[in-house]
Amino acid sequence: MTEAVCENSEVTVLLVDDNPQNLKVLYETLKDKGYRLLIANEGEKALDLAHRHQPEVILLDIMMPEMDGYEVCQRLKADPQTADCAVVFLSALDDLQAKVKGFNLGGADYISKPFQSQEVIARVKTHARVIRLERELQARNRELQGDQARILNSISEGIYGLDENGVIEFANPAAGQIAGVPVDELIGRNFFDTHFATASDNPDGLPVQMTCRQGEAEGQRDIRMLRMDGSGFPAEYRATPKLDNDELHGAVVVFRDITAELESERELQEARELVQEQRDQLAHTSRLTTMGEMAAGFAHEVNQPLTAITNYARVAKRMMGKESPDHSLLQETLDKIEAQSHRASEIIRRIRRFMKKPATGKEVLSVPALLEDTRQFAEVDMRNNEGGIEVTVDENLPEVMADPIQVQQVALNLIRNALEATRSADSSVPVEVTARLAGNSCVRVEVRDHGVGLPEEAEEKLFHPFYTTKDEGMGIGLATCRSLIQAQGGEIGFERPEDGGARFFFTLPVAGAEGEPCKAPDSTRESES
Repeated sequence: MTEAVCENSEVTVLLVDDNPQNLKVLYETLKDKGYRLLIANEGEKALDLAHRHQPEVILLDIMMPEMDGYEVCQRLKADPQTADCAVVFLSALDDLQAKVKGFNLGGADYISKPFQSQEVIARVKTHARVIRLERELQARNRELQGDQARILNSISEGIYGLDENGVIEFANPAAGQIAGVPVDELIGRNFFDTHFATASDNPDGLPVQMTCRQGEAEGQRDIRMLRMDGSGFPAEYRATPKLDNDELHGAVVVFRDITAELESERELQEARELVQEQRDQLAHTSRLTTMGEMAAGFAHEVNQPLTAITNYARVAKRMMGKESPDHSLLQETLDKIEAQSHRASEIIRRIRRFMKKPATGKEVLSVPALLEDTRQFAEVDMRNNEGGIEVTVDENLPEVMADPIQVQQVALNLIRNALEATRSADSSVPVEVTARLAGNSCVRVEVRDHGVGLPEEAEEKLFHPFYTTKDEGMGIGLATCRSLIQAQGGEIGFERPEDGGARFFFTLPVAGAEGEPCKAPDSTRESES
């Protein structure tokens, strides 16, 4: 007989019997049930059809000439292409030994002849459903395994699967690349002996040991591992226990070579140190520039006590030339000389403190004292600009952690700009300097002027290097201020008061505050520029 096919079927059923009448009955019984039917009248043909079509169910007669059903079943189960087919034996033999033999050879069921149509339909339906589900499950498993393999192969980190003794049971391609050998050469090797020089000297202190033996997850960075050729490399690893129903079966280790990463970090640190050095140099240059601008005023300020000292000294000499000098008046004159010398010394001290290059590191500062010191420093600018400065500080203001010289430089720069802006508007209103607590761990210092304000287009570029609104400005003052304040962990910005002028502000972290307390979630554009 030849092969017969039911179109639009999903399940394939192979009918095998040397009796044409039996085949016809089976065919008629199943032809309208939606199956794709294949027919064979002898063993060799059945094997050929089964190999080509992989039917879900095979109804197989036992008693056939040349090759009986037992041999056909045995050969079907030996072929990977047909091993999962459900073989249902058909036989007039109803003894127990015949059935046991069939099941031992891999048979799934047994139907005695003469068979009943309903029984055949029911059993074929059951086995077809089971085989179809099993094949779908196997296909899905193969798909998942393929996805898993592709994922593991694409990961750049090395992955090991270890047993409880540290023997490598699995390795992905990246692990072989890092180790410097094909993956096959890693399987079966001991992880500790392969990758650690001290494996024999101190086995209990090796990385991943706690995970393999006690199921404790662990990880380290910048440990030294070995390649197969004995060369070492810095590595980072994470190890997690491999559990099955809470029973420990080893560990999964994910590791990577961080040689390039450490080199990048070193270069980044060197770049940061260079930037900090350049920032300090720029700040120092800015202070020298400021001092140059203020030199004439300071010369006048120092000259006043020196002139007074000269005059008082002349008076003292005249009094001492008398036959009966007035010792009380002479003492008073000498006290005035001493007072004027202290005044000159204090002026010079402030100049030297401002001009010196600050030592690295921050210290705990009193904001009121810092601002008062800055106000005194700005007295020359007050006289030159015919203005005034009012300092207002909230009570119980906490101390801050910052570099005093750099913060004073920023405050002085903002105050001088404010004095110049106020004078340009022919205003006599003093510059307002205030300090208050912002939040719980940040102090905000504001410098408000009553000048003409800034043009709209200046706002976005205000803190950019080399941008200035002054005719003779270099454009490094505010850019330097921003750099210095950010180095303290604070922010700097600009606001437009409703009644005109301009308000600049900067923030400093309270001493002892952790993290970045002065960095607002939505920083102003100026502070981000």
